[in-house]
Amino acid sequence: MKIYNTLSQKKELFKPLHGKRVGLYTCGPTVYNYAHIGNLRTYIFEDILERALEYDGYSVKRVMNITDVGHLTSDADSGEDKLERGAEREKKTVWDVAKFYTDAFFADLKSLNIEKPKITAPATKFVPEQIKIIKKLFECGFAYETSSAVYFDTSKFKKYTKLSRQKLSEKRTASREAVVEDSEKRNPSDFALWFKLVGKFKNHTMQWKSPWGTGFPGWHIECSAISTKFLGQPFDIHTGGIDHIPVHHTNEIAQSEGAFGKPLAKYWMHGEFLVIDQARMGKSAGNFLTLKTLEEKGFNPMHYRYLVLTAHYRSPLNFTWESLEAAKNAYERLKEQIATAVAVKSKEPAGKFTEVFLKKFNAAINDDLNAPVALAALHEFLSVCAVHSVSGVSARETIKKADSVLGLELLKQDKIPANIIRLARERELYRGSKQFVQADYLRKQIESLGYKVSDTPSGPVVRRT
Repeated sequence: MKIYNTLSQKKELFKPLHGKRVGLYTCGPTVYNYAHIGNLRTYIFEDILERALEYDGYSVKRVMNITDVGHLTSDADSGEDKLERGAEREKKTVWDVAKFYTDAFFADLKSLNIEKPKITAPATKFVPEQIKIIKKLFECGFAYETSSAVYFDTSKFKKYTKLSRQKLSEKRTASREAVVEDSEKRNPSDFALWFKLVGKFKNHTMQWKSPWGTGFPGWHIECSAISTKFLGQPFDIHTGGIDHIPVHHTNEIAQSEGAFGKPLAKYWMHGEFLVIDQARMGKSAGNFLTLKTLEEKGFNPMHYRYLVLTAHYRSPLNFTWESLEAAKNAYERLKEQIATAVAVKSKEPAGKFTEVFLKKFNAAINDDLNAPVALAALHEFLSVCAVHSVSGVSARETIKKADSVLGLELLKQDKIPANIIRLARERELYRGSKQFVQADYLRKQIESLGYKVSDTPSGPVVRRT
């Protein structure tokens, strides 16, 4: 498998650090609101990555943090704590807000057939581990204390911008343009490791004792603590959205490597934005859509997953209702083709057709997760199956292999109500006796109830529309 490594800015042959075992860390959500479909695009990409690695025979240990404290409304160190703001908005406790949106997030993952990571770690459960790393940073000369916080001194870490490839002077200029809330910071690019209960945070609900006074951790330190605890350092792959590159992941690298003197991760992979009208989707921009919104409009979560797979994870994807409708139609046609293919009673094995398909499919998936090409190969395989009346059993096994990576629930059958099955059987009897007017009447009746019947050489196939 070849994957694009943001650190080297090129595709590299994937070589795990420990044989066939892979350590994978994926940055999780900040649970103060629903995940929007742009966030979910990143989690779909990471799901495909994990599935592809397992498809290639690797054993994957995937860890995801849940940010339930410390993420301010700016990705840097300005603004309010997002959980505190969510609690104020909804008149709930921060703990209730975190639990509600964590549960909602996992419900979205399940709806999208995204495999839940083996380990999910809320930041609030690992504060001692975060304090331990901050202590280590003091020992190594990278941390300093002010009257309101503890900071990482970016001037001491010589390769601070090696992931983003920004010049530190540019980063400092950008930092100065934002609201700098602590005049005691040595450098504008320095970032908070720990906030004290002073100033705007004097009444912060979530708080822990530390060597620097009672307070709470900054956003970035949780990922260093959680990844090191469960995966060690270095581990194989670290992923996230491209918005994490200039701040969050840059800071993770600095504090982890500053504390332990060795690389954090070997490969860094980042998913591109989902955009609406050429603008990045985001909660702060007010243009975000949730999975629930799509469902209320009559779309199945698999329609959105299919749409996501039509674009490479490193390419921006422009969302429109028209593009989602097109993805819905393509997905439903694909399911119809598959239902027809697996119903074929022929004993003609898939044989050489499967071999040709899997060669194309494997090449696409192992070329930096090229899902669009993999999907095209699947469509081509189904066309071949139809022309050559390939055995339904053989076709099913091949499709099952492909879907273990795509995760589109391609072989999942709709639950058809008994009355629809009865109408379909009656229609088939009319067709068998060449009473086509009656058969067509029943077809329209079935369609009026939200189902579609397709006639195949092996008999009728009924699906939900």
